[in-house]
Amino acid sequence: MKKALFCFLMFAVLWTVPCFSANEASPKNDPNHYSGTDSERIAAAVQYGSAHGGIVRIPARLPDKEANRNCWLLDSAILLSNRTTLILENCKIKLSDQCRDNFIRSANCGIGIEKPAPLEEIHILGIGQSELIGADHPRSTGDGNKILGQRSYGTDAGKPNESQKGDWRNIGILFANVKNFSIQNLTVRQAHCWAISLEKCSCGKVSDIVFDATEVRTIDGTAVKTLNQDGLDLRKGCHNIMIENISGNTGDDLVALTAIRISEKKGGTLEATEVAETDPNAMNDIHHITIRNVIGHSKGGHQLVRFLNASGMRIHHVLLDGLIDTSPEDLAAHAAVRIGDSNPSWGGITPLGDTYGLTIINIQSRAKAAILIAGSLTDSIIANVINYHPDVKGITYGSGKDNVKNVVIGPFLNAERTSNLK
Repeated sequence: MKKALFCFLMFAVLWTVPCFSANEASPKNDPNHYSGTDSERIAAAVQYGSAHGGIVRIPARLPDKEANRNCWLLDSAILLSNRTTLILENCKIKLSDQCRDNFIRSANCGIGIEKPAPLEEIHILGIGQSELIGADHPRSTGDGNKILGQRSYGTDAGKPNESQKGDWRNIGILFANVKNFSIQNLTVRQAHCWAISLEKCSCGKVSDIVFDATEVRTIDGTAVKTLNQDGLDLRKGCHNIMIENISGNTGDDLVALTAIRISEKKGGTLEATEVAETDPNAMNDIHHITIRNVIGHSKGGHQLVRFLNASGMRIHHVLLDGLIDTSPEDLAAHAAVRIGDSNPSWGGITPLGDTYGLTIINIQSRAKAAILIAGSLTDSIIANVINYHPDVKGITYGSGKDNVKNVVIGPFLNAERTSNLK
């Protein structure tokens, strides 16, 4: 416990990443300095910056003889290694139609890497208006359970020698086993799966992120589904992380904490949405997480904030303080906050004690369920909930009250009492 607290306090001094002006940066850590494809130019700037002070700066692309555009087109992921700060300065970075990869990934994970080695001090800082944008014609979308062309869109559908399911390459920003990190001040539009996913990461901060995803897109005049467009996902093993100022709309959940053991597949394969394997001897719990000021809605009608654990993995010591549901009148989310699940493929309802120590306060919901307890919950507090959906109760016990123990339920305000509120 002391070690975890020390880690969290030490990281507090690192949360404010310094800003660097163009005059302070070497031109060699700017991809505009290099020639080649956009991915080659960015890789060259990252290589130089990582070796010379750890600062990489990507401003807007300068139009040149190759292309008269200011948007960078990625054919492969930007890879970040130890002690690297990536500054995105009023720029747009878009996945090309040839790309089947992440926007940005920690360099310790990828195809053939079973166990990502520990990395430290990786920061992504947006300055001004910086955007990451999905491809016009994504080769693949959705998670590892989605078959391309059947449940989720992908131009690789039916192509020989190409994986016919989604996988971790569809994730926007992917960090694995990274300590002391930050991701700040970015807009992520139409990610091919989860916009940001963290696996086994610790002592970090994700803040001031805007999501823009719709689940259903119009591509070449046809409406198609791009599934699993969560905003931010914390996966197994994440701890001591601050999340704040999350906004916008997603195709799926806005924020999700998910510790589930779907399979025992090795890491680094293309058969799953997680890049790291599940080590049964490691600490896979998600714990000591603070989430503040989430404002947005799910265009797919899913959850705004979801807590999901199964198969012996626990979620505990989590604070959710401040959630405002902006769903339109004709699109109510399934739940503003959903806790647990009874899905047998994930192991069913968690035993009492596996999900505990949750403090959920200051919630404004327009969902079909303001708070849905679909699994088990113990030793927790739920308070200060305003329910703007007059047809449902403020709290729903989807798995029955027998799976809820020692939970303090605070004030709930039903919108029927304040009908002038729209």
